Amino acid sequence: MAKWIDVSTTKHQLKLFDGNKLIKTYPIAVGKMLTPTPYGNFAVINKQRNPGGPFGVMWIGLSKPHYGIHGTNNPSSIGKNVSHGCIRMHNRDVLDLARRIPIGTRVVIHR
Repeated sequence: MAKWIDVSTTKHQLKLFDGNKLIKTYPIAVGKMLTPTPYGNFAVINKQRNPGGPFGVMWIGLSKPHYGIHGTNNPSSIGKNVSHGCIRMHNRDVLDLARRIPIGTRVVIHR
């Protein structure tokens, strides 16, 4: 079975699955009304440690250009609609997620 990621923007949750088996659930922040997180099916195309700026300790790039899953230097934002469309996670969580997934992992983003 392949690992894949399910993102619910209304629940502010990112779930990591291995086939049908839930491995872990993480709290997230998502895009605000003017810059919403895009819905659809994407894939992880790269991972970069310590990308700098507001991206925390890890950047996980998605197949939609300029969008990704990343850490944050503002942990109080988790659970809210505050980003420019990216999926924001606690730094320890994004490191844990990055360790668990290979490049090419499917990412499904929905309400």
